[in-house]
This record gives sequence, structure tokens and C-alpha cells, in this order.
Amino acid sequence: MTGRGEPPEGPPENPSGGEDEYRSLVFDESFVRAARLQEFSAQERMGQHARAVRSLPGRGTRRHRSRAGIALVVLIALAFATAVYIGFRNPYPTPVGRRAEPLQTTVIPLAPKGPVPGGTAESLLDDGSAAAYRTGASGINLPSVRRTKNFSDSQVTIALTTVKDYLVGSSLDPDVLTGGVVRPVGRLLDPDQTAQFDRSMDSPADDGEHSATGWLVRFDPADVELADPDIRVHGTLSYAEAGADTLEVVSDHTFTYALRPAVAGPHRADGASLFTVRRVLHFLLDREDIRLHRLEVRSAYVQAGPQSCSAVTTGTLRPLLAGERADTRGPTGTDPYATGVPAAALCGTLAITSPTQGPPPGPDASRSLRSRP
Repeated sequence: MTGRGEPPEGPPENPSGGEDEYRSLVFDESFVRAARLQEFSAQERMGQHARAVRSLPGRGTRRHRSRAGIALVVLIALAFATAVYIGFRNPYPTPVGRRAEPLQTTVIPLAPKGPVPGGTAESLLDDGSAAAYRTGASGINLPSVRRTKNFSDSQVTIALTTVKDYLVGSSLDPDVLTGGVVRPVGRLLDPDQTAQFDRSMDSPADDGEHSATGWLVRFDPADVELADPDIRVHGTLSYAEAGADTLEVVSDHTFTYALRPAVAGPHRADGASLFTVRRVLHFLLDREDIRLHRLEVRSAYVQAGPQSCSAVTTGTLRPLLAGERADTRGPTGTDPYATGVPAAALCGTLAITSPTQGPPPGPDASRSLRSRP
């Protein structure tokens, strides 16, 4: 038996399964790149009729997704920038910056017509003109508080409380009155007035701007001391808007002090005398001042006595004590031809009022008391 031989006509030209069977099929490069396949995972193939391979996304799909991602990032960045802008933007109009103006001061000594009455501190305070006045800070009462057009009731209350703190520190604090301490007063001032205040304390001058006794009540501890710590106070506080961003507060108070000579050794029980200071102060407080518990003192009108008309009161007040009389000299003369800031040479006559008559007349009416210009 012979093995399988070749057919008589020879081997076929293109046998079945040979390479030439697919010779007519041509795959160009673009077709090959676009026909990338990836095998499904085992979990994906467990599904019914699952194919073994899947097509990967082409370049066009990746390009579309890239553009969508970029657009999303841009939108997120714009939203973040908008949120930051709104967060930092103040929804309220920013007030125009305002600088505090220098304090303008007028201090008028009140001269007695005769000798200064003396006695015990208790009898003078309880039987005299200040008998109906309250003691200490209780005599500085806040008015009824109502909101204004541009300030809430809480802001008005804070402004009035700041003014009261200033009055207590500058008129009632024993360390300020006779100890030379100034911090309780200076810490409440607007920073724009700090330099003027410091100069008034260090180098007082009778120029209408640098009188220490315009800022506070102060006595020379070498001359007098308090005979009674209870200081009688009577007066009023009022407020009004001075602008859309500013409150004006006016204080008008009379302070009565029992004083005695500052001498070594025991004091005479009946060696005390009364000294009265009338202070009319104008304050301005803007929103920043209210928030920071500070104020601007715009003007101070002060009457104080008994003192001699010739007393120099720019640094400290110069009380006349029990039994003393005012000297016959009038205020220091003013030369109208002199250059520089003119001195305010004013003096008044000290009048004693009964408790039922209330506080002395206001600044306008008090001009009639200036008997010796």
C-alpha cells in the first residue's frame, strides 16, 4: 500500500487554510489603531450573553471628556471667586474717614464776694446748696434711650455709658482729683486727641486748647485735699445725631467738693469748705468710637469757685479755703497788639443758690456773671 500521494494535477494553488486565503483583506494603520480591544473582566463575563472583549474609547471620546472636565474646573473656579468677592465685600456703605478736632476749652474762675464759709464737711454738704444732690456716680443718670434714625438703642446706650465713664474718671476719681493720675481719662479719648491731651497735662497753657482743667478736675495736692470722699453731683445728659455716622452727647453737671488745707498733723473738724465746678461738655462719637468705647471731647465750658480772678487755673484749680477772700486783682490783661493765640481773660462772681433752684444757668446765661472782663 502506498501512502497518500499528490493528486495527478499537482498540489492546489491556494489550499484551504493557507495564508493566501485572506490576501485580499488589507488593514490600514488607522483601522488597526481604532480597533483596540480590551478583554472584559471575569465578573463582567459572568453575565448572560457577555462578549469576551469590548472596544476602548477612541480619541474623539477622550477629547470630548477632556473639554468637559476643563469646563467644569472653570465653572468651579468662577463660583469660588464669586463667593470670595461676596464674602469680602461690605454690604454697608463705608463711612468717610473723620479726624477728631482739637478740644476747645474755656475755664472761668468764680470769685466770692466775702470770706469763704467754713465748717464740718458733713454740715456743709447736708445743709448747703448741694444737699439735694446725689453722691458720686449715682448723680450722673442716663436719659431715656430711644433709637435714632441711624443708631440703634444699644449704640446710643453704649455712647451714653462711655460719656458717663469719662465724667466719673475726670470728675470723681480721687486719684485724678489730687493724685496726678490721668490714665482713667486719657484711655477713653479718640487717638487723634491723645497728643493734645498729653501736652495739656505736661505743659498746660492758657491758649484755649491746652488747659488741663478743661479735660478734668484737678487740684494741687500740696495745697488742698478732700475733706469728704462723698462728692455731690447734679446734672443732665442729652444726645442727638450730628450726622448719619455721628452722635453728639452734651453733659451739663455741677460737682460739689468738700476740701480742706493739705497740712501735716491733725485737721480742725470745722476747717472744711465747699468748692463747686460746673462742667458743660460736648462729645462726638462715631461708629468706630462707639464700638471701641472711646469718645471725642469737642468743647469744654468750665466754671469753678471760689477762686480769685487772678488765679492761674490752666494746670490745676486754685480753691479759696475756709475764711479766705478773693484778692482784689482782676484777670490778667490782654494786649490786642500781641501776636499769637489770645488768652481768655474771664472771671465771674460766685453766687450761692438754694437746692430748690436747681443747677446754675447754662453757658449762655452765665455770661451775665462775667462782672470783670
